[in-house]
Amino acid sequence: MTKADRVIFVGDVHGCVDELQALMRVVGYAASDRVVFVGDLVAKGPDSHGAVAYARELAALGVRGNHDQRVLDYRKAQRENAPLPPLKPQHEQVVNTLVDEDWAYLDALPFWLRVPAHNVLVVHAGIVPNVPLEEQHKRDLVTMRSLKADGTASPRMNDGVAWATAWHGPEEIVFGHDAIRGLQHHPFAIGLDSGCCYGRQLTAYLLPERRLVSVRAKRVYTKPKGTDL
Repeated sequence: MTKADRVIFVGDVHGCVDELQALMRVVGYAASDRVVFVGDLVAKGPDSHGAVAYARELAALGVRGNHDQRVLDYRKAQRENAPLPPLKPQHEQVVNTLVDEDWAYLDALPFWLRVPAHNVLVVHAGIVPNVPLEEQHKRDLVTMRSLKADGTASPRMNDGVAWATAWHGPEEIVFGHDAIRGLQHHPFAIGLDSGCCYGRQLTAYLLPERRLVSVRAKRVYTKPKGTDL
């Protein structure tokens, strides 16, 4: 990949495959483009299998989100005959509809991904500044929203400051997860979770043109509940 190659970063899809396909039409997706998902392909929306199947069709890259991790943990327990963690209905639907190829795709997603040609780092939720990437807690990578006064991560919006305001590069971070705050555009961080599954929008960030493109959700698929966004 070179600086001239176009990369389409896509916010939290949450099974909203119709909106994802519409977004690809609006941005004029071409086979030469590279699509990168910021996590949470599954759960809450209407068609998690369809979303993952479409991601596989696009040969898309991406990182895993907290909802992807939740169903992967359940799948792992199933396969190991271990005690099964409790699931909410939105996750039961995912577990009951994904096929083997979908599971393999999700399981191959890393917790973070670098796109060196554009000096971009992709994570689902965020990172703690001044902590080497390899030393970041995986839970923080998929759940954090804020930095507390002591510099540690919090999943809560009102428990400190938005972590991205404290990130000063040198890499630009593209992330999702924070539908509470919605789209975020900081000097060195772009937050793409615009709440599609809550009836709002699905958003892409295009490089090298540095452009944001959104499509509206077809309807409200689920209602937000506190910090469980």
